[in-house]
Amino acid sequence: MAAPHILDERTARDIDAVVSKLLRDLGNPGPPVQLDLIREVLALDRKYYSSSDTSLLEETIHRIRVGAKQAIQRPGLLLDIIRHRKLSALWVPDRRRILIDAELPTVKHRWTEAHEIGHSLIPWHAEMAHGDNELTLSLACEQQIEAEANFAASRLLFLQDSFRERLLSGDVTFGRVRALSREFGNTMTSTLWRTVETMPGSAFGMVSRHPRERYGSPPGEWIQHFIPSNLFLERFPSVSAEQIFRALGTFCRRGKGPIGQDEIVLIDALGQPHEFFVESFYNGHQALTLGLHRRVHIPIVVVPR
Repeated sequence: MAAPHILDERTARDIDAVVSKLLRDLGNPGPPVQLDLIREVLALDRKYYSSSDTSLLEETIHRIRVGAKQAIQRPGLLLDIIRHRKLSALWVPDRRRILIDAELPTVKHRWTEAHEIGHSLIPWHAEMAHGDNELTLSLACEQQIEAEANFAASRLLFLQDSFRERLLSGDVTFGRVRALSREFGNTMTSTLWRTVETMPGSAFGMVSRHPRERYGSPPGEWIQHFIPSNLFLERFPSVSAEQIFRALGTFCRRGKGPIGQDEIVLIDALGQPHEFFVESFYNGHQALTLGLHRRVHIPIVVVPR
């Protein structure tokens, strides 16, 4: 799993200003935000293609600019890139068009579309899409622009600080995550991610296989995403996702729905133990876990009489 890419404050502020202007243009709507209205305001077109039948891509590929000159010189190369990297969506600046793979599960369409809208909102992404070969193909640059598009999508789908106000207006539990997922019209996974990012203290989220199943694959393949808050990264740098996943197996039950909750002890960078309250939910495909810092752990010492 790759480490989360953290944006610097200035970049986040610049992107947020663009999102804020868009929401004002929409009349500062309440949740859930309607992506069709956003496309209308931004004059964006959305089309679908099939990764197994790429006739739409082949029809428009000669007009697409991706920054890589060799892809423009040989249009088939872009199709090879899409297949090799298993892209599920594409933003075409020259046509102001968002292309989404129709074979992507429907539940993922909303976030994917918002991510591509994010690319279209950020002014310098269009410049990069027409820019220099080495810059465009740089892994560091790619990670940066993808993180920026994710940030824009998150601020858009969760209406900037509206989500934070609702989340922190009461006790933060997995039940609250589920309720806010329905209210904002987003998946539980993206809502879990946003919850961890929003929490003021140490927190983590996890998207994984069911912790009670037995797997022959390496531990790293048990976990699709580990989502630590910035403060968690600072205070618990030696805590691994695999360590937490194994702890889930000690109290989670088999089945669907809420599968367990308990407190686990994690050690911070100074060697101090801390208690985290952890809840897990299994939707039949993935286990979603939320862990929130409770207190410094004080061992109970039994003095013999």
